[in-house]
Amino acid sequence: MSRPLFLHIVEELGKWSDYFTTRIDCTSRQGLTPLQKCTAAIRQLANGSAADHLDEYLKIGDTTALEALKKFVEGIIAVFSESYLRRPTVEDIERLLKVGESRGFPGMLGSIDCMHWQWERCPVGWKGQFTRGDQKVPTLILEAVASHDLWIWHAFFGVAGSNNDINVLQQSSLFIRELKGQAPLVQYTVNGNQYNQGYYLADGIYPEWAIFVKSISMPINDKDQEFANHQEGERKDIERAFGVLRRRWCILKRPARLHDKKQLENIIVACIILHNMIVEDEKKEDIEENLDLNEAASSAIVEQPEFSFGESIPFERVLENQSDLQDRTTHLKLKKDLVEHIWQKYGRR
Repeated sequence: MSRPLFLHIVEELGKWSDYFTTRIDCTSRQGLTPLQKCTAAIRQLANGSAADHLDEYLKIGDTTALEALKKFVEGIIAVFSESYLRRPTVEDIERLLKVGESRGFPGMLGSIDCMHWQWERCPVGWKGQFTRGDQKVPTLILEAVASHDLWIWHAFFGVAGSNNDINVLQQSSLFIRELKGQAPLVQYTVNGNQYNQGYYLADGIYPEWAIFVKSISMPINDKDQEFANHQEGERKDIERAFGVLRRRWCILKRPARLHDKKQLENIIVACIILHNMIVEDEKKEDIEENLDLNEAASSAIVEQPEFSFGESIPFERVLENQSDLQDRTTHLKLKKDLVEHIWQKYGRR
């Protein structure tokens, strides 16, 4: 990350906790500086190195370095999660819709997929439920939604590695606001038909819900082939986001050496927040910045009334919203319209 961003993080963590300030002990000796502690934590995240690997370079012991890592990720989550791990606002959704429409998918909000992180210190008695046949080792699963600029909008971590993407989806909080009726209503037109619900690009394992658009596994004509190629190409956003996340924070590439599952969750959430901070810091020129959001388009945002805190949601309404999200008929109709839309836009060149 850039030096100004690093110093900004150190400054904010110093406001959050006295641990990230320079303190004087009872013998009037100066303790470790916040720069040493934050550097030790970031190097463990970025290199995946052991805590005692930094003792000679940073003059910090392995126990203190490990403590700094735990405090650092807690501080990153407490201070920056509201801004850098938020649900998309109305302005964010409007921008995502505009970019999705420019790429041939009106109504697209991003791409969804799961990633496994090997858990080396998984307790022996738990290894059966955390191991899947294709992984061979105990893992924990991260479900994420990413947009074209690699910003990760949703992260749900901690499900045992023996599950598949569908099991993880059933446990995640991705559609809570939609079920409560609190999400903005998205309206867009595809092939002359209007839809009132955004969608995510997904791979073949995900169910045929109205909220997902999947590829065609065995296309039999040119239209289906064009749609499949285009969908699979655009869905690479989430794969790229996972790749950049793991290359940037190599601790996620290596087996997790901590015992506590909660600490592993804090680490991966902090890595995602730092990833989004770097994406924002490095983004100089992007296609979406050149898009005129005031230009008339087929996608629009309609504000939904927010429920007050503590207000109960009628269960019948929750079931109705769930039925709309999981409607297979809408999924097939939307997919058919998108096939025609992609063919008219790209296939006839």
